[in-house]
Amino acid sequence: MKAYRHIILPCLMALMMLPVSCSGKVKEYRVKVVKEYEHDQTSYTQGLFFDGKQMYESTGQWGNSTFRKVDLETGKPLKRLDFNKKYFIEGSVMLDGNLYILTWTNRVAFIYDAASLEYIRTVSYPREGWGLTTDGSSLIASDGSSVLYFLDKDLSVKKKVSVKLEGKPVNNLNELEWIDGKVWANIYLTDMIVIINPSNGQVEATIDCRGLLPRKLRDKDTDVLNGIAYESGEGKIYFTGKNWKRLYEVELIEK
Repeated sequence: MKAYRHIILPCLMALMMLPVSCSGKVKEYRVKVVKEYEHDQTSYTQGLFFDGKQMYESTGQWGNSTFRKVDLETGKPLKRLDFNKKYFIEGSVMLDGNLYILTWTNRVAFIYDAASLEYIRTVSYPREGWGLTTDGSSLIASDGSSVLYFLDKDLSVKKKVSVKLEGKPVNNLNELEWIDGKVWANIYLTDMIVIINPSNGQVEATIDCRGLLPRKLRDKDTDVLNGIAYESGEGKIYFTGKNWKRLYEVELIEK
């Protein structure tokens, strides 16, 4: 994901230069690596999340889209769903016994049984699918714009929230994670993650992830930062990227 890199990259670089509020309302963080794990470099990471202690990952690309139950220690799939080459898989999350999986431009989403990973049904989805998370009652989705969509379990929109940093829209919201009452979002094509107040869309903090994956672990297949997972029982946060060789448990350090 995605095909718009040459168009949106200049705008994203400008976004990265936005100043932090003089009032200190927007905090700035950097990341400290606590532990690193192997990550399957064939995983073009679109969705990353924990259900209990188990990590799951959805991966994209035409002809290579998957959903995986992943062994954290090795990065290897314990179970894997492969999708027809016509589908480009995006964000995913579990809610109330169901697994929801978005597609990028196919205008459909898939619902599976969360425990067995057995297919239940396909539903219409009237916008591009990017990131997906949940606050425990609603599904929360992004579509590459500055809008977060709060959805019911049939994927109908309940409300929309526009995300802003210093009064300016934050576009290209991508992979999402719900952590302690806030929405964390990757900003596509950057090394920045934003922490969003879900009630008003205000960015309350930014996370600078530059240098997280060292140069020695990068090659021609390495793509951008994308993947936030929270193991709530342990209070652990994990970051990775598309076709990265590593998954990182991280801590935030205020600048």
